[in-house]
Amino acid sequence: MDGRKNNGGHSTKGRAGRKPKQEEVQLIEKLTPLEPLAFIALKEGLEKKDFKFVQLYYNYFAGKPKETKDIHINDDQPIFID
Repeated sequence: MDGRKNNGGHSTKGRAGRKPKQEEVQLIEKLTPLEPLAFIALKEGLEKKDFKFVQLYYNYFAGKPKETKDIHINDDQPIFID
């Protein structure tokens, strides 16, 4: 035996992956009565021109902007020195 089961990785049995649909439905049912209050709070935050409320609104309305990173590598310097 090669001992792979002793490597310390985690199993996906019951601890990983998407939550069951029933849990999602229960959460939606809990939050639905609070929806009018959430819209009122969002409206008040937007009226105050609080940046976090504006950012939250546009993140849900238009989606988060795609994050990009510019990486430049200089060929002049070696990465590994012997």
